[in-house]
Amino acid sequence: MPRVEFTRNLARQTTAPPCQVEGETVAQALEAVFARHPALRSYVMDDQQAVRKHVVVFVDGTAILDRQHLSDAVRPDSEIFVMQALSGG
Repeated sequence: MPRVEFTRNLARQTTAPPCQVEGETVAQALEAVFARHPALRSYVMDDQQAVRKHVVVFVDGTAILDRQHLSDAVRPDSEIFVMQALSGG
């Protein structure tokens, strides 16, 4: 099963533990995570259900290409990492 992990800044905002979920695409894997931890959805997805502008999703170290539909494939041994950009001044 793919493993999904979130950066510490997301984990500080809401429950975001690393977890293993079922899924053959990024969309399926993230939906499984959101089913367990619904509050995470609004930190990762926008109101059009696309990845938020300041969030990057990596599969096995490569940024996903499809930020709208999350159709990028994942393997059973894939690692999905969700990173939220930090800004400041």
